[in-house]
Amino acid sequence: MLKQESADAVVLAPETPATASVIWLHGLGADGNDFVPIVPELRLPPNPAVRFVFPHAPMRVVTINNGMRMRAWYDIRELSASGAADEVGIRDSAAILARYIEREREAGVAANRIVIAGFSQGGAIALHHALRHPERLAGVMALSTYLPLRTSLAAEATAANRDLPILMCHGRFDPVLPMQLGISSRDLLRAEGYAVDWKEYPMQHQVCLEEVQDISAWLKVRLGAGSQVRS
Repeated sequence: MLKQESADAVVLAPETPATASVIWLHGLGADGNDFVPIVPELRLPPNPAVRFVFPHAPMRVVTINNGMRMRAWYDIRELSASGAADEVGIRDSAAILARYIEREREAGVAANRIVIAGFSQGGAIALHHALRHPERLAGVMALSTYLPLRTSLAAEATAANRDLPILMCHGRFDPVLPMQLGISSRDLLRAEGYAVDWKEYPMQHQVCLEEVQDISAWLKVRLGAGSQVRS
């Protein structure tokens, strides 16, 4: 794959025109390079041709990190389910993600061939926006994360993505985002009628080999050769 870097993102482009895309958001303090090394480990077949887009989050002040500026999709004031969410930051980053989806659409990839993925903060944005996106997507992959702004989901969810395939993965020993946050998000989504494929692993706030294998299998189903569509 051809690696392309800009001030905004890292892109791994296939050798042939892309017929599917994965937009993958990194976690707090990282950047778009964070998950690039995982792509070869997924061992996806060359057909369909998948473009991977890894955006860089904006630089923001992060309260829990002593007000330091770093790449973040939104501010974190405290790490708890009851803590006040940075709604402005979350919705701002959701709009950024929407623009990346539109870029893939303009490049000829149909919406239902685009998977949204993210780790930690990036996973929260992925879940938040994918369920609200107006066009049917291929799926959303939420790694070591939770559903933010959950009280607004019922009113804002779109009919297009009511049956959106959702993969949630979490480490049992996660000290950053305890697995119970992921479980409560999973249970809320299921109560709202969403089909959530839940995976848990004996790890902390990270990604493990078994998880990479599960991600690969899930992506092969979501982006299988039998459903290639361009528009």
